[in-house]
Amino acid sequence: MDENCTLILAAGEGTRMRSSKPKVLAEVLFKPMIDWVTDCVQRCGVKKENICVVTGHMKEMLTEHLEKGISTVYQEERLGTGHAVMQAKDFIEAHGHADILILCGDAPLIDDGTVLSAYEYHKRTGNAATVISANVADPYGYGRIVRDKSGIFSKIVEERDADEEIKKINEVNSGAYWFSCRALLIALDKLGTDAKYRLGSAAKEYYLTDAIEILRDMGQKTATFNTKNSNVVLGANDRIQLEDLNNIARRGVLESLMKSGVSIPCADGIMIGPDVKIGADTVILPGTIIKGRTEIGSNCTIGPQSFIENGKFGNNVSFMNSYCNDAEVWSGAEIGPFARLRPDSRIGENVRVGNFVEVKNSIVESGTKISHLSYIGDSDVGCNVNIGSGCATVNYSGKEKHRTVIENGAFIGCDTNLVAPVKVGENAYTAAGSTITEDVPANALALARERQIIKKDWVKVKKPYKRQG
Repeated sequence: MDENCTLILAAGEGTRMRSSKPKVLAEVLFKPMIDWVTDCVQRCGVKKENICVVTGHMKEMLTEHLEKGISTVYQEERLGTGHAVMQAKDFIEAHGHADILILCGDAPLIDDGTVLSAYEYHKRTGNAATVISANVADPYGYGRIVRDKSGIFSKIVEERDADEEIKKINEVNSGAYWFSCRALLIALDKLGTDAKYRLGSAAKEYYLTDAIEILRDMGQKTATFNTKNSNVVLGANDRIQLEDLNNIARRGVLESLMKSGVSIPCADGIMIGPDVKIGADTVILPGTIIKGRTEIGSNCTIGPQSFIENGKFGNNVSFMNSYCNDAEVWSGAEIGPFARLRPDSRIGENVRVGNFVEVKNSIVESGTKISHLSYIGDSDVGCNVNIGSGCATVNYSGKEKHRTVIENGAFIGCDTNLVAPVKVGENAYTAAGSTITEDVPANALALARERQIIKKDWVKVKKPYKRQG
């Protein structure tokens, strides 16, 4: 597969999406449809340098989004799928000795097994072209695969050209193909010059299915590969169809995780992206959303009502009613409820981050407890530190961010403000209610608060309450 190439058709405008971005950037399980397709292709062994995307509507946005190394060609006028492939003739010629996989950028449920099995069949049978087909319950709108009396593939008939008998056929063209590059180039030349293969002389629309007919007319061998995954034909032209894709993909991801040993006792409200990895015996509870390149270890409990994006969790982590974005949580840590872990944070082994605690761009080492109502930002917190309720590392001067260092075993009393840059030494102690602006030596006690003053009978004299008239 290393020398083979892939062309992805992604020029469609998708007006029914009513979106400010190209249709192929619409997301299924938080991942743009085009990324489902390019990732599948690369998993199958096609190098990204051998992938080309046909762009059209809002080409700049799509080009900027694509992974570096993937090339693009521009289809200025949308004149059919055959015309889209014609725009990539230079790309195809550069791979003339190999085979090319053609896919639709808005059909995200194409799977590795279908691509690889179809290619194996394509090579074994010596086909010039192999059409990937599928049997569907409702074939309306799809090109039908027509066979002769002996069951041999004969032609593809589009919905608009089908008579009532052909419309009854439920084997349809998925829009995915394997071609010999040399054979495809010959067919494209004929498709572009012979009016026989245009959809109306005025419309001048060219369809890739006609390339199959051209090759058959030339005596080249063409065939179909029927995949058992009927979802490969599914695309989305509007938000309703996009929801259908999300539901299908969501169920597929959850079933795959459960088969690998992840426990999902109730799937209500759970959405997990296709690139998420979760270890065996981890429990995912209702209302949890996990996306991006998140990795979660074994024997964890995640949820309920939690959000994780690009997180990296160890084993035996408890993460309840909390938020994590681009942060690490090491084994044995307990997070939540109602905690927030922001980017570039690392929570060490057996750390406790409790309710209404926010951690940002900080390292918190093993055994430390931040139980409630505190903010730790731009900080390096050692092992076995206790941070009381209502504490804050004051990291922003209004112009610059500064770091706070709290060394091993320190005790930060309730309602302590640590004004960065500042360092609290090993086993040092800050008294509750202190605002610490200078470094605290190891084993020292720091107090930074006014002496308490009591004025007797002040309330009786001043009468500050309404009820006192």
